[in-house]
Amino acid sequence: MRPIVVLDAPSNLGLRPPAPGTVPGCYKLAGALREQRIVQRLGALEGGVVVPPRYDCGDWQPGDGVFNAAAIARYTRTLADRIEGHVRAGEFALVLGGDCSIQLGATLALRRLGRYGLAAVDGSADFRHLGNSDHVGAAGGEELAISTGRGQADLSDLEGLRPYLKDEDIRLFGMRDEDEDRTELAALKIPNTTVGQIREWGAAELARAAVESLETPALDGYWVHLDADVLDPSIMPAVDSPDDGGLFPDELAPLLRTLVSSPRCVGLNVTIYDPDLDPDGTAGALLADLVVGALAPA
Repeated sequence: MRPIVVLDAPSNLGLRPPAPGTVPGCYKLAGALREQRIVQRLGALEGGVVVPPRYDCGDWQPGDGVFNAAAIARYTRTLADRIEGHVRAGEFALVLGGDCSIQLGATLALRRLGRYGLAAVDGSADFRHLGNSDHVGAAGGEELAISTGRGQADLSDLEGLRPYLKDEDIRLFGMRDEDEDRTELAALKIPNTTVGQIREWGAAELARAAVESLETPALDGYWVHLDADVLDPSIMPAVDSPDDGGLFPDELAPLLRTLVSSPRCVGLNVTIYDPDLDPDGTAGALLADLVVGALAPA
C-alpha cells in the first residue's frame, strides 16, 4: 500500500462572491474534514497546508477575464510544487480544497511529470470557455476547459505546458442528464457518464471500465477529482450551486472506491463543500465517510 499524505489547499479564489462583501466558505472544507479525523482514520501522513493568496472581491465585471486570475496562477504553481513532490515520492496525495480551481495545481504538477489522465466526479463538467460562453469569470466553473488549453494563457499555459490534459485522457462522471455541455463534450469525444447512466449501468462497472481505459501504456497515471456537488442536494446541500438529480451515497461510494483503487491513480482532490452551509456538520461527516471509505484498506 502506498502511503497517503493529506494536503490542505484551502483556496476559494475560483469562485465569485456569493453575496456582496462576502467570500465563499469552501475554504473551510479542509478544516471541517480534519475535524472528522480523516487523517487519523486513514492512517495518513501529514502534508500540511498550501496557503492561498488573499481573496480580493475587487470590482470584476463580465469581460474582464477570469476573476482572481493572477492569484490563481501563483497558487496553482505553488500547489503544483507540493503535489509534484508527493507524487515523485510515491505517495498518494489526498488534497482537501477549496473550490474546483485547485484541480489546476494537480494537472499542472502531473503535466510536469509526463502524460496523465483525469477522472472527474462532478455534477457539472466545469467546461465554460469563450468558445461556448459570452464571457468567463470563475475558474471554479472553468478548470477543465483551462486544463485542456481552452482558457486564457495566464492560466492555461503556465510554464509553457498547455494543455495540461488531453481531451482523450479525461473521464467524467455525475453530470446531470440534461446538462447542456454534453453536446460539446460528445463532439470532442470526451467520455462523460450522467447520473442516469450510472444508475442504469452500475457505478462500479462503469468505474472499472474507465480505470481500464486509463491504465493504458500511453499514460503515466491519472488523478481523481471529487466535487461534493455530484451528490444530490437532499443529502449534500452545502455547495455553491446545488442541483437536483445527483448521486446518492450508495451510488457514489462504489464509483469513487473503484476509481482510486488502481495503483495508477496518484491522487484525489475534494472540493466545493461549504461548512458555512452545513451548521450541524451532517453533510461534512458524510463527505468524510465517503472519502475514508474509498481510501481505507478493504
